[in-house]
Amino acid sequence: IILSQQEPSLYTVKAVLILDNDGDRLYAKYYDDTYPTVKEQKAFEKNIFNKTHRTDSEIALLEGLTVVYKSNIDLFFYVIGSSHENELMLMAVLNCLFDSLSQMLRKNVERRALLENMEGLFLAVDEIVDGGVILESDPQQVVHRVALRVSSSPL
Repeated sequence: IILSQQEPSLYTVKAVLILDNDGDRLYAKYYDDTYPTVKEQKAFEKNIFNKTHRTDSEIALLEGLTVVYKSNIDLFFYVIGSSHENELMLMAVLNCLFDSLSQMLRKNVERRALLENMEGLFLAVDEIVDGGVILESDPQQVVHRVALRVSSSPL
């Protein structure tokens, strides 16, 4: 019997999520159809929140997916990849997103500040991950590019 071994990819993110203290979605971007409907996505988000919100670890395996996460004040940040994904690459995406937001929000990474700066969040995630492919893991570069895009957009 020949077992097909799936090659680990260093570049695939299945989803980026930000949930609040109650596990409610503030931001979610799914890059594949693992959870095709909003109902399935919300069920997954509740499950992930229930499994992670009381733990200090940074990595979880859930529903056959690798989940890296961190919390700050009243926010929970998640980057999700497949079970064979490289945790260090997923962690680099998570840290880049968090550090970029921290710079953009002047270290005030909490729910209200994030909600007031959703455009910056959308732009930052787009700079870091495109279609599930990791483009950037340097927060300085992300913040710089977001600032350029914001300043060049018509008001």
